[in-house]
Amino acid sequence: MPTFRFRRLPSAMSLMLGIGITVAAAWAFTSHPAYRVHAEDWPTFGGADRTSVSAETNLLDQWGSDGPKLLWTAIGAGRGYASPAVSRGRVYTLGDSLSTAPEGDTDEYLTCFSAKDGKLLWKTKTGPAWLEGKLAWQGSRGTPTVDGTRVYVLTPHGQLVCANTKDGSIAWQLNLKDDLGGEKRDGWGYSESPLVDGDKLLCTPGGPRATVVALNKSTGRVLWKCIRPDDVGAGHSSIVISHVGGQKVYVQNTGGGPMGIGENGRLLWEYDIDPPTAFIPTPVIHHDYVFSVAGYGTGGALLRQVAGDDGAVTVEEIYGPKTPLGNKHGGVILVDGRLYAGAEDQNIVYCADLLSGEVLWKKRGSGSGSTSVIAGDGKLFVRFQNGTMALAKIGPQEYEEISSFTTPGSGVSNQPSWAHPVIANGKLLLREGDSILCYQISK
Repeated sequence: MPTFRFRRLPSAMSLMLGIGITVAAAWAFTSHPAYRVHAEDWPTFGGADRTSVSAETNLLDQWGSDGPKLLWTAIGAGRGYASPAVSRGRVYTLGDSLSTAPEGDTDEYLTCFSAKDGKLLWKTKTGPAWLEGKLAWQGSRGTPTVDGTRVYVLTPHGQLVCANTKDGSIAWQLNLKDDLGGEKRDGWGYSESPLVDGDKLLCTPGGPRATVVALNKSTGRVLWKCIRPDDVGAGHSSIVISHVGGQKVYVQNTGGGPMGIGENGRLLWEYDIDPPTAFIPTPVIHHDYVFSVAGYGTGGALLRQVAGDDGAVTVEEIYGPKTPLGNKHGGVILVDGRLYAGAEDQNIVYCADLLSGEVLWKKRGSGSGSTSVIAGDGKLFVRFQNGTMALAKIGPQEYEEISSFTTPGSGVSNQPSWAHPVIANGKLLLREGDSILCYQISK
């Protein structure tokens, strides 16, 4: 019978072998599809592609009764409903009456916090607070847009501000009403998030003189104006990009319905809808299709963009406004050909087939008031007006909540939880009045 002898390896060789085994095991573990992780910033309203559907993976499948782990709470965001924008380790938002402002200062500020610990890095005054209407309707509402070293934000008064991300110093600013002749359809102020596309910054003054404009993002100089004849004024929507017949088409909802604009500012098409009290949701794009929806009994319509000769684009109506698809406060998303949204301003979530408009299910959630919906890693993240945050399954069969919790500081009647939730780099960020709360939601 042969004899086997074992020899102790020198310590250096042992160390190298151990490292090799560890690296190999780690590679085998992380390379398995179930453990691959993808994280991304959320630099503007709806995320980088404005779909409100995160591409992140490896997110928690359920939460405890108190929610996921709370990592930090940032204080000094101010009063308002602007969502956080997350880029390069920083979090930006807009608010007035900051708790960190000097006593008696109720003005509005663009604020910047560390994404690591919520520490306030800088704040820049953007103008007076919005004090029109009921107390719950007051406050800031425009989510900033971050582009490299610049951050852009639109105040309710129509002041468009470009600031440096390093220290908040203002690079340039102009007013959509005073400088561009803009008009707002309703009396609730501007709340659009500007769109950065290459060297251009696009926004919506509204009205028939400068319905949508493109500015040089570095200087604010007007590059072109798109005029929609008889436009009733700007809504609350933000511009999204579609591609039709090899060309780029900017799609926007104004106060009277959607419109399509070419890269040179040419009005390509418009679709008039009887103007509701306010046109709030952002259009949903799917290939050549445009889903445009509003609340107040208006409903959702599906259009198909058709390329013609000489760069022309027209639209075909697949179905006109269907009232069961109505959504008042935005937060409408598309996943696997199905729409998910809150019904009007209720705590009812619905799922509908995009191409037919058929409602597949409608169910009341665990919170109360209006809802906003985002998605990530095959899950719905549903935010209710009373501060309830819910995690639910995605699918055409039914609405099934997995977990829910109540955000600290929520439930104040005159400060509803209207700011949409954000997923960024494995974190869930929620704006709650003067605070931004950051939760760990990656596994």
